Amino acid sequence: MTQTLKGYIFVIISVLAMSNVYIFSKIALKEVSIVAFGFYWFSFAFIFNFSFLIYSKKYKLFKNYANKTYITLMYIGLLETLGTIMFFSAIKTMSNPSIVSFLGNLSPILITIFGVIILKEKLIKIEILGVILTITGAMIISFNNGFENADNFLKGTILIFLANFFYAISTIISKKNINEIDPIILSLNRVVFLLVFSIIALIITNESVNISYNALKYLALGSFLGPFLSTFAGYYALKFIEASKASVVGSSKSLFVLITVYIYFGSIPQIYQLIGGAIIVLGVLFVSLGKLISKGKK
Repeated sequence: MTQTLKGYIFVIISVLAMSNVYIFSKIALKEVSIVAFGFYWFSFAFIFNFSFLIYSKKYKLFKNYANKTYITLMYIGLLETLGTIMFFSAIKTMSNPSIVSFLGNLSPILITIFGVIILKEKLIKIEILGVILTITGAMIISFNNGFENADNFLKGTILIFLANFFYAISTIISKKNINEIDPIILSLNRVVFLLVFSIIALIITNESVNISYNALKYLALGSFLGPFLSTFAGYYALKFIEASKASVVGSSKSLFVLITVYIYFGSIPQIYQLIGGAIIVLGVLFVSLGKLISKGKK
């Protein structure tokens, strides 16, 4: 198995896991406050990540890290905390999670731009076409022409744009340091920052942590899929492929969100969404197989 293939497999794992996070988090947020949500969500995530760290014995790597590495982890943790706060605030603000997914497709654009400028990543013409097609298809799929309160839409748009910006910067820093810092440590680092922030917010707001078993169930499942599996796989993908490609292929999550919404809520996809899905598949093929296609033509 080539390094590139490994990278794309990890991206797909991340996408499949993340596509369910939109659903489970929205269900849980209907029953609990965003402060209590954050506490349980990242408490579960800490348990999952820490358990895997111990199982894999990657905790031994900490003794080899220089002070510079710990400073980098701090920057990444702060950026991820800010981005995650904005992301879930947007889900809480907007009535339909598909709109958040739609606006979230700005993230691959930012990461691609930063990747080219900062990391000097290069894309050939057919890969650039794939980027355009994938993001276009994702936007078509997650477009929602239903009613959304104008004020909520504006607030949600600002929140998700800020989330995209923070995530993009964090991804670039992680990519630059991915050979020095193991993905599980990056994943645990992110969770620790978010859990600490959630506990502080819980203390300040004095929110109740009493929640129903049903909400707890969705929080545990969503936490396993999101801040553990999806995040860990996403970081691992950066070890093998460019940040721009990992992000663009990752934007195909809109297609899988569409599928999970159908599975959980029975919402039948619209014709335009099916067209968007076909465009995503074509775009992802161009991005992932662009160089092979180009060589074949030559």
